[in-house]
Amino acid sequence: MNAPFRICFVCTGNICRSPMAESVFRAHLAEDGLDGLVEVDSAGTGGWHEGDGADPRTVAVLRAGGYAHAHTARQFRASWFDRLDLVIALDSGHLRTLRSLAPTEQDAAKVRLLRSYATGAADAGPGEPPGLISDSDRTGDLDVPDPYYGGFAGFEECLEMIETASEGLLAAVRTALTARAVIPARAPGADAPREARDPHRSRPKERA
Repeated sequence: MNAPFRICFVCTGNICRSPMAESVFRAHLAEDGLDGLVEVDSAGTGGWHEGDGADPRTVAVLRAGGYAHAHTARQFRASWFDRLDLVIALDSGHLRTLRSLAPTEQDAAKVRLLRSYATGAADAGPGEPPGLISDSDRTGDLDVPDPYYGGFAGFEECLEMIETASEGLLAAVRTALTARAVIPARAPGADAPREARDPHRSRPKERA
């Protein structure tokens, strides 16, 4: 039996952006029938909120979007790299912190910016897949901004950015699973973009 493909989304305190990304991407996997092959969780670079639930504004935005949600904050540990396939940073500060924690170059290469997977993101060099970013690139342009000190609209903006980037990340994960011969390759044209979601339109409720 093949081991699951493991992804961890990481922000600062694991109460706003990364739990939002975790919930959204779980829904994408379920819609694509890959939820049994991919494990998703989230963490923060710091431990200030360990044991707390998600920010109430994150919970409200997710509920409004119809996303299932259950969360307890925790801090990312360098020892996790060995079991993870991708570590998805929500902004460039997290990217640098996570790469500095990586025990090996191979582990550092697992760290990618979420928005590098968004359609049209121009972070990768010629021949490089989305998500491969050097520290010299303008990674700040691909940040999901921290909404913590702002109003509810900032959380809605974060959700929209995360939903957009999740489409590209899903395609990348599907490609990785195909390379592992876990799932068959899709026919040409099967990966055409799905209709963009309206972040303010409620989705069918899912059980947490």
